[in-house]
Amino acid sequence: MNLSLMLNSVGFYQIAKLSMIPVVCVLEWILHSKTYTREVKTAVVVVVLGVGICTVTDVSVNWKGSLAALVAVISTSLQQIFIGSLQKKHNIGSFDLLSKTAPIQAASLLLLGPFVDYVLNGRNLLEYNLTAGSIFFIGLSCFLAVFCNISQYLCIGRFSAVSFQVLGHMKTVCVLILGWVLFDSRLTVRNMLGMVMAVVGMIIYSWAIEVAKASTRASPPIPALKEDSFDNEDVSLLKNDLDSQNKARDIELGREVTK
Repeated sequence: MNLSLMLNSVGFYQIAKLSMIPVVCVLEWILHSKTYTREVKTAVVVVVLGVGICTVTDVSVNWKGSLAALVAVISTSLQQIFIGSLQKKHNIGSFDLLSKTAPIQAASLLLLGPFVDYVLNGRNLLEYNLTAGSIFFIGLSCFLAVFCNISQYLCIGRFSAVSFQVLGHMKTVCVLILGWVLFDSRLTVRNMLGMVMAVVGMIIYSWAIEVAKASTRASPPIPALKEDSFDNEDVSLLKNDLDSQNKARDIELGREVTK
């Protein structure tokens, strides 16, 4: 995603981020045969439109940026889907899964990060002049990233990857509002309209999820077929049939002996 932001305009980067919700829905349908109600789909469309209205401005496309955005969207969507599916499959908690995946992610970044960085900007990361200020902000970034990762694993494990994406767009709305409050950023009518649409879409999404859960609880469960009972019944029928045949044979033998 950082490479996508580096190669693309901000508008195209925002469009790529917005596309992750429908991509997650499609991938979950392909991988896990998961379907969504009409209400959930409507809420997702409203959220995407709202965030798009208030964030997407200039859009310029190039093939390198498009390729980076495509890889970023698919890989991020798959990662978030697998976070939820692995927790359910192995019946483990968010912290257990995070403790297993975080070292692998850190090792891969330490090994590949400097080389990728050199290819992209032609500068060696090891030659960077570390100052007290840069060390402080790097440490602060790492500290905050821990809570960001924990919240991601907790949210996806408790809800779903789509819910995490919808919740993540609330962050965009908060960034715009805080920028206006703290840094006197300019808020246009378009920004405010988009934020209102996004918040309304999130409210509709929460309602749609609750409706889907209620309908699932209300629908009567399909009785499971008990294979053991059918096996026992078949065995008992066979035994009764054999007993009747043996009795008939004994009667016939008795008659022959009498004769």
